[in-house]
Amino acid sequence: MKVFDFANVSLHNNKNDCWVIINARVYDVTKFLDDHPGGDTVLLDVAGKNASEEFEEAGHGSAARLMLDEYYIGEADPLTPSFKTINSKPETHQTQQRLVPSWFGFMVKSPGFFLPLAILGGIIGLLNLYCY
Repeated sequence: MKVFDFANVSLHNNKNDCWVIINARVYDVTKFLDDHPGGDTVLLDVAGKNASEEFEEAGHGSAARLMLDEYYIGEADPLTPSFKTINSKPETHQTQQRLVPSWFGFMVKSPGFFLPLAILGGIIGLLNLYCY
């Protein structure tokens, strides 16, 4: 098992040499750029960076997770001092993330489930007000 520091991974950030970190594992996805269902831009936007959050937010299934094994080249060193500078997001994004609960994204993406539930809750609330 090879261990890469974040400074090394950050050098691999273009179409001809594209590495990403997903859940502390380093992947060379250069050969996958043309085959990625979301297009190569999705991967190039996170090239040379920690893409764990983006990977999880995209809702990848078990097939995508199994495909990662083909591109695995080593582990990311979490003790690298440059980790924060390479992988930190702007402060506004971090503040926004704290203000919006993680389940909110699921709720917004699933109106077919939550909208009827919210309507039913509103009806029950109105009935309680009317009855008491």
